Amino acid sequence: MKKRNLTILGTALLLLFSGCKKDYLETSPTDKVSKEEIFSSIANANTALNGIYRFMFERTQVVSWNVQNKPGVGGIMLGLDFMGEDLGISDANWFTSTGEGNWQGGRNDNHAVTEYYYRTFYKIIGDANFILGNVDPIPGTDLEKNTLKAQALTLRAYAYSNLVQLYAKRFDAKTANDQLGVPLVLNFEDGALPRSTVKEVYDAIIKDLEDAIALDITSRANKSQVNLHVAYGIRARVALTMQDYPNAIKYAKLIIDSGAFPLMNAENYQKGFNDATTLSEFMWASMPTQDQMDAFGSYFAQIAYNANTSFMRANPKRINSALYNLIPASDVRKKMWEPEPTAANFPLPLASFSRQPYMSRKFSIKTPGGALGDVPLMRSAEMHLILAEAYAGAGQTANAQDALYTFTKVRDPEAVKSTKTGTALLEEIWINRRTELWGEGFRFYDLKRLNQPLDRTKAPNFVSSSVNSLMEVKAGAPEWQFLFPLAEINANGAIEQND
Repeated sequence: MKKRNLTILGTALLLLFSGCKKDYLETSPTDKVSKEEIFSSIANANTALNGIYRFMFERTQVVSWNVQNKPGVGGIMLGLDFMGEDLGISDANWFTSTGEGNWQGGRNDNHAVTEYYYRTFYKIIGDANFILGNVDPIPGTDLEKNTLKAQALTLRAYAYSNLVQLYAKRFDAKTANDQLGVPLVLNFEDGALPRSTVKEVYDAIIKDLEDAIALDITSRANKSQVNLHVAYGIRARVALTMQDYPNAIKYAKLIIDSGAFPLMNAENYQKGFNDATTLSEFMWASMPTQDQMDAFGSYFAQIAYNANTSFMRANPKRINSALYNLIPASDVRKKMWEPEPTAANFPLPLASFSRQPYMSRKFSIKTPGGALGDVPLMRSAEMHLILAEAYAGAGQTANAQDALYTFTKVRDPEAVKSTKTGTALLEEIWINRRTELWGEGFRFYDLKRLNQPLDRTKAPNFVSSSVNSLMEVKAGAPEWQFLFPLAEINANGAIEQND
């Protein structure tokens, strides 16, 4: 029997149909639903695809890797921001001293954090591979099959774009990028594979995205699904990470120029970032329904200021006060955090909720008493910031100034076009990026791709004891690479562990 490793996860897709709760390391075929039945119709195959989207916001029911504060991709997004300096809490709790905030989870091969991240993204890949390997014989039109293919390709590229940033050294456009990346599993039947190079992984990501883009699928049931615009957005993200500024400009502009996702006005900006359907700049989001809500472990249960959970009541999420002080008073984003909260300026649902300086009101639950909200996986604001940074990186200063002003004038009616150049202009763009994307999972990736250090000592209100005194990490240090989980090392002898 072919040896299988953690990256071979298509069997999990079969289990979506059976309701079985086996650990998905089990690779024997399910006796509940056959592959032939799943791929007997477009409708069944779409059910399988929708299972991936649901998995992305659910806390897994697989007992061996169920982590309460990890509601799928949303939990990873929160973890990555807790690894930075701009989001913190007042004491040691979930994310801070228990894995990400103290940078221990990714550096312990037997820790739930590194295994959870690895399993989550490879499960998406395995299920996408299962669809891509079986879609062609399904009775149906070319459009129906291409819609399945485009989504699976985009999801696979998305998952690999996360894995290679987590488990490999950063992409550097000035080098060959022949450092080890992650196993490149592109077929459901692949066995245990060695790590491909970073260049090979990025080449595969680009190919998947360009193949998906070529299929030109714009329609979708709702914003929980990926489509052409989301493929453009991921392509722009990847290009920026690769310092490929021409393509970052190209794909960000395709989204912005389409007019499909206009920036939110000030009124909508303050509505809680929780409704992808009504908030215009949401391009892609996880959209759980009320019956799918995880009352204590969802993304909003851990970031929404008014979520009635023990983590939120006692631990309001706070912004780096130095970053907050850089936001102009006339900018709507200044209203997303409160430096001196009181009962008058920051009402809360219950007296048991704590008020702390610089606490966030950016995220709010959809309905009182619950923890429901749509998790923002991509917004057009990011595309405006990618465009500005890519122009600046390419030396097109005037275009960068224009792109930044097009964005900031929507957030701040008193904004004026920047006259900065060079590094000073990039710093202004990055400050806007840190402010705009706070809580949405970008800070660790941004520090790493820019080869910048983590320095929490410059955040006056960062509580050292909340992260076991881990306040600084040098740029390029080994800590920027997660260790491969021990379960993967044990199952796959071809894997070479990180330093």
